Amino acid sequence: MKKILALLLALVMVFALCACGQQAAPAPAAEAPAAPADAPAAEAPAAEAPADPMAELIAAAKAEGELTVYGSCEEDYLNAACDKFQELYGITVHRQRLSTGEVPAKIEEENGKPSADVWFGGTNNPYDSAAAKGLLDNSYVPVNASHLTSDIYKDPNGYWYGIYTGILGFMVNTDELNRLGLEAPQSWDDLLKEEYKGLIWLSNYQTAGTPKLVANLMIQLKGHDEGIQYLVDLDKNVQIYTKSGSGPSKNVGTGECVIGIGFLHDGITQILDNGYENVSLIVPSDGTACEIGPVAIFNGASHPNAARLFMEFALSPDCVELAAQNGSYQFLVIDNAKQPEAAQQFGLDPSLVWDGYDFGKAVEDTEQNVADVMAALNGGDDRFKTE
Repeated sequence: MKKILALLLALVMVFALCACGQQAAPAPAAEAPAAPADAPAAEAPAAEAPADPMAELIAAAKAEGELTVYGSCEEDYLNAACDKFQELYGITVHRQRLSTGEVPAKIEEENGKPSADVWFGGTNNPYDSAAAKGLLDNSYVPVNASHLTSDIYKDPNGYWYGIYTGILGFMVNTDELNRLGLEAPQSWDDLLKEEYKGLIWLSNYQTAGTPKLVANLMIQLKGHDEGIQYLVDLDKNVQIYTKSGSGPSKNVGTGECVIGIGFLHDGITQILDNGYENVSLIVPSDGTACEIGPVAIFNGASHPNAARLFMEFALSPDCVELAAQNGSYQFLVIDNAKQPEAAQQFGLDPSLVWDGYDFGKAVEDTEQNVADVMAALNGGDDRFKTE
């Protein structure tokens, strides 16, 4: 009997140990209650918003903190544009007014370490020469370039983008012409008349962009040799070659210059802002051309992000509409800006220019054309001194 009890006790202990070694199975997960049939579907987690390239550019430009601009437009417009940029972004803007001929010469001398970041305004021919010498940077395509009204208002390789255009023509002092008993010239050929000897002012081929356009235009209108001869004959009637392209316009109202060759919006400034009602504007009847006033970034700029942001600004109404408020009445070339009423009032529409003018050929030929003119003039006399 005792043996049977002992055997039963041993069996009980074995079963107990086996039960302790087993883990209890997890309870089945409770099922979520079914959603009502009319309940809206659950929304997927929102994707992260893409970065804003302009916000990133602004932040990078602000981090650089400063910018240097060389301006070849009129000084009042240059200062207004730089001050507005500074106000909008809190970036300190250093600026200097230099003629379009002076800028590339200065940058070239600096051998890849330009003293400025951006070039603003002037006329496009010297920009083309600067691009050909590797002085400009085309690595950035501005978003606001989409507002340009025509592809002719930008360099085909992206080295510069236009902000305005102006018509080349004559500004004459009507009081002086009446005193001298002379009719106003109506064509380029008229300017060669003996009666205008010593009455004409033009800017210097070596320092300004305006006469480069004159040279290109004459050569395209007349052919190379005939165009060069025309400029040699014109030289006989030129009294003064000014350093800046706007130089002749600034002296017409006073009568010091009787006939000035330049951009007609500069004549509007003399009439409206300086009160010279004796100034008359003439679009040459035998054809004329227009300038394009660009903005560009120098290759090797010390503040590349601030320079890119300034380029965006320059192609915006915030910038270009400041021109007319500061005595510059060029036609604007972006579609979201308001044209200056003064330019329309005087009828200076870009459609007045000769449609045969080849901008692409001018890009290729400007430097050689100017060299050929100066060679034909034997290097020029004292009127061409740049010091």
